[in-house]
Amino acid sequence: MVNSASPDGPAALDGSAAGCAADAAGQRPLDGILVADFSRVLAGPLCTMTLADLGARVVKVERPGAGDDTRSWGPPWSETGSTYFESVNRNKESVCLDLSDPDDLQAARELALRADVLVENFKPGGLDRLGLGYAELSTANPGLVYASISGFGTTGGRDIPGYDFIVQALGGLMSITGEADGAPYKAGVALVDVLTAKDATIAVLAALQARRATGRGSHVQLNLLSSLQGALANQGQAFLGAGAVPARMGNAHPSIVPYQLLECADGPLAVACGNDAQFRRLAAELGAPDLAADGRFATNSARVQHREALVPLLEELLAAAPAAQWQERLTRAGVPAGRVAGIDDGIAYAESLGLEPTIEVRDASGAVSGRQLRHPAVWEPPLAPRVQAPPRLGEHTDSVLSWLRSEEAERQPTDHLS
Repeated sequence: MVNSASPDGPAALDGSAAGCAADAAGQRPLDGILVADFSRVLAGPLCTMTLADLGARVVKVERPGAGDDTRSWGPPWSETGSTYFESVNRNKESVCLDLSDPDDLQAARELALRADVLVENFKPGGLDRLGLGYAELSTANPGLVYASISGFGTTGGRDIPGYDFIVQALGGLMSITGEADGAPYKAGVALVDVLTAKDATIAVLAALQARRATGRGSHVQLNLLSSLQGALANQGQAFLGAGAVPARMGNAHPSIVPYQLLECADGPLAVACGNDAQFRRLAAELGAPDLAADGRFATNSARVQHREALVPLLEELLAAAPAAQWQERLTRAGVPAGRVAGIDDGIAYAESLGLEPTIEVRDASGAVSGRQLRHPAVWEPPLAPRVQAPPRLGEHTDSVLSWLRSEEAERQPTDHLS
């Protein structure tokens, strides 16, 4: 058995200090799991980075000379490379393999045959033609959990390029994002890729759990369009359940009022009254308790019906003070409210709450090489965080190939979780 994630294994990612911390905190959930990462850009790499954060050993296969597309996506650049690439590739080993070269293809196959998990986002059928598809690999490695990510599935949409922006457009998200009388907008981050990565991680973990009982892996297929539509939640069900096709409403909510940005003396404040008690507290804090007794505003359904009358009244009252002051007062009164902050402010706010939103990552020498957003889960008892910086292109090629070609190395057993 290859203990792929232990500090004694080949090209182990943890330095001695981190390894001692891991011993003190106990095993990570995915210690001993080997992931072959044949993905690039965002959805696949974010999935595999999550698995790596949880203890898996992730070997990232990249094209010689170029690597993952996002290595060249900049600016902005950090001192070590593209910040886009670095955001989803920490705690991995990078091996350069030319899949058109027979020797490199054989090395890729050997990696897949030892792996517990393989994640790929090639064009549907692309790895099958190379002998790296699920049907062929699972014959020799029946415990393999094989996750395929595409843009629009493997049937009618197999040839449509899977770009997040296009999926946001075609899937309906942009139709509900933006001002009612303005242009549709995409989300400010590649949200569909992120959602798909979360879905893929859940599916992989569920498949690993199922393998405990059956001894067999499975082929799980994700696509960006389905992940987007699965995340439409109340907006999607409004159409399916009531035939209502949601439209853009700016920052307003179709079913809750007030749940939007409201203007204060110096700018906007997000206010979210999810129930009538919160609205009563809002009205009282604004010095207008009679608003909550007004039949037009006494209940949420009434406020939704009369939102056009209510919002100007609220903004007239809020104009008496700046947003920061209202945030403090309303929060103290039990009314959800917050100023519109920048990402820098948001990280600082999380730090002020003791949430520790970031981690320091370290290079191969153990020196701190940067700061990244950490995996959001907090464990009790605590897990030692994985802290290895994103790899340089091909940084681990020699050590991984030496391991793969070693006569002494055994293939990963398929039943070691049982």
